[in-house]
Amino acid sequence: MKQASGIDRLPELLEQVRACRICEGALPLGPRPVLQAGGEARILIASQAPGRRVHHTGIPFDDVSGDRLRAWMGVDREVFYDATRIAILPMGFCFPGTGGSGDLPPRPECAPAWRRALLECMPNIRLTLLLGRYAQAWHLPDAPAKLTDVVAAWRSHWPDVLPLPHPSPRNQFWLKQNPWFAAEVLPRLKERIAEVLGGDGGR
Repeated sequence: MKQASGIDRLPELLEQVRACRICEGALPLGPRPVLQAGGEARILIASQAPGRRVHHTGIPFDDVSGDRLRAWMGVDREVFYDATRIAILPMGFCFPGTGGSGDLPPRPECAPAWRRALLECMPNIRLTLLLGRYAQAWHLPDAPAKLTDVVAAWRSHWPDVLPLPHPSPRNQFWLKQNPWFAAEVLPRLKERIAEVLGGDGGR
């Protein structure tokens, strides 16, 4: 019997992920894995974990952070939510709860359980966007610990990987303190997105 390819295995794997209950006891609103993946996807968004609003809607980046991220990328919602073009894999698939200064970190059980298997099912990824320090630490284990240093060294990983700050409104101060990001990085990001998507990138 012919062995199934990674792409062929993806639908079954996604069913298993969406039924995951590994850290159920630690989740204040219970498990609801939120992700988007397709075997043909060419762009991977490696984010942190769903927020409370996304937990309720079940739609990744269905919030103000998503609005900013889509503006950074230069794509509309139709393109963004097309799993044949863009995959969205948070480091933790479920809302981890809220702490004293925002949402808690992604649950540590999630990435070891699922991440490598999912990535193996998406062999066509040409650009990976790393949003925030948790995604950057996993995908770039030798990168500096400070987010500003990682993002400032973006050319070291270009054009296949791009570390970014999280598009959360909480990072508005960082964006104001680092105007080079909007001036230098975002225009290149939009160009690369259009290139990878073959001109069907959105607006």
